[in-house]
Amino acid sequence: QVQLEESGGGLVQPGGSLRLSCAASGRTSSTDGMGWFRQAPGKEREFVAGIRYSSPYTSYADSVKGRFTISRDKAKNTVYLQMENLNPDDTAIYYCAALGPRTIASMISSQTRYNYWGQGTQVTVSS
Repeated sequence: QVQLEESGGGLVQPGGSLRLSCAASGRTSSTDGMGWFRQAPGKEREFVAGIRYSSPYTSYADSVKGRFTISRDKAKNTVYLQMENLNPDDTAIYYCAALGPRTIASMISSQTRYNYWGQGTQVTVSS
């Protein structure tokens, strides 16, 4: 089992920044990366960003490219999502998820490749 705990959400004004953290514990050796997903009220959960550890690779949704950056601190078993220039459309519950092994690049955005999920952290962008 892998446990994931998100933190860093909150209320921010449009144009502001936030950094989300996802701390992993347990059998992290069974995972090969991490992803961030989000779900806005009345909408389906969608891919935001992902990072693969082996054959290092990062992927972003078009809606966040150039504004969000995913990174990893291996020593802390923690993945971060740095979010810049936030807008109200970014308001959602953000979830981190552990990527399963042997995931090809084109599948990093697929929820089916993620085995463990955190509880989520709320991000609200509003003036």
